[in-house]
Amino acid sequence: MILSLLVTPILGVFGVILSGENSFLQKKVALASSLLTFVLSLVLWAGFDSNYNGFQFVSSFPTVTTQEVVGVDGISLFFVLLTTFIIPICILASWESVKTGIKYFLIAFLVLETLLIAVFVVLDLLLFYICFESVLIPMFLIIGIWGARERKIHAAYQFFLYTLLGSLFMLLAILVIYFEVGSTDYQVLAVADISETRQKILWLGFFLSFAVKVPMIPFHIWLPEAHVEANLAGSIILAGILLKLAGYGFLRYSIAILPDASVFFTPLVYSLAVISIIYSSFTTLRQVDLKKIIAYSSVGHMNITLLGLFSNTIQGIEGSLILMLAHGVVSPALFICVVILYDRYHTRLLKYYRGLTQHMPVWSIMFFLFTLGNIAVPLSANFVGEFMTLTGAFQQNPVLTVLGGLGMILSAAYGIWLYNRTAFGAQSKYLVPMGDINRREFMTLLPLLFLMFVMGLFPNLFLEPMHLAVSNLLI
Repeated sequence: MILSLLVTPILGVFGVILSGENSFLQKKVALASSLLTFVLSLVLWAGFDSNYNGFQFVSSFPTVTTQEVVGVDGISLFFVLLTTFIIPICILASWESVKTGIKYFLIAFLVLETLLIAVFVVLDLLLFYICFESVLIPMFLIIGIWGARERKIHAAYQFFLYTLLGSLFMLLAILVIYFEVGSTDYQVLAVADISETRQKILWLGFFLSFAVKVPMIPFHIWLPEAHVEANLAGSIILAGILLKLAGYGFLRYSIAILPDASVFFTPLVYSLAVISIIYSSFTTLRQVDLKKIIAYSSVGHMNITLLGLFSNTIQGIEGSLILMLAHGVVSPALFICVVILYDRYHTRLLKYYRGLTQHMPVWSIMFFLFTLGNIAVPLSANFVGEFMTLTGAFQQNPVLTVLGGLGMILSAAYGIWLYNRTAFGAQSKYLVPMGDINRREFMTLLPLLFLMFVMGLFPNLFLEPMHLAVSNLLI
């Protein structure tokens, strides 16, 4: 089943290539391939046994030197589902906006989907690193070729070099682990006996890589630039999936393989996370670019997840997982709402917008609901995630958790301010009234809205499958 998930997007690549120069057919083939992958992931979820303690759907495939193993547990299952859910939305959202190199754009996304799924299902540390870094290549092309403005090349190189440089330390740590343990198989490393001193050194190698990807202050410079310069699909995949790779890496490898070092460095993580939350929230308040507002808010939300991941409690870790999934739904929706405005008015500067409710009522309702989700009001997925995360984190460090909780108040401040500034008031004198969102845009936002409330109303659908996998981390 997992191998089918990995192969289906590649078959979609061949389908796009064989579609000739018919761009409409290429889009349909890519969308059909991504939807089929999503259906397969739903079948995977339906067959997942929440009472089984271990990896499921385990498969192996030969490589040049060894047999590589793939499988999912309660932690990786929902990241696979999120990936297969977001990719069709990326293709649908960019249906009309991408005008040049459509074939290569679609191929880049289908290859990116395969690599992202592989990151979450491989059970080998070295193969995880290879897939983790390979994601940079199609993403670099998506930002650099199909970006929105002239600075797209600068943003693409900044994204590539920042993340690649950080990951070199993780590669050195992986090599040390291999020579120490004699294997990079996750299931071997999970029970390996590594001295505490060596764990601390190795943990720092992983931390430098994952801290750039979260991103934490001061490693965050690349994120707003990449978001602003990327096209809509690039922003969606960046906010929806790529920012989750670090959280998954921390949980799967730093905490599971290096538990003593993770406990030792928890105060460092909490301190940097709280600084990142407060700094990014205040920075969001002073932004004038709509995309940068959403990008900086992502920095704050992703750092809240770190408080739960390192809380050493079931509530905190499960809350962080829910919050990552919720952010992967709400943040892409906010980017779609912002780009809907950009497509009509060709500006992202906040000062030009006012009174959009008068001639874009459906857009205003959608943007309002997703803004409520972003500030974690009850019944939304973000509320469940942030409540559980802060509950678990409070047991670890009450003082820093209270300071980190300021992020919720500040997110309400900039969220309500942004919505009030764009939707209400007298109609802007700078803008000619344009049409409301069309059917394609509405159908792109609707699944995200539905999932946001399903996760908020029925969180046990997601919590029960991940419970045993999270419990194993704390044994």
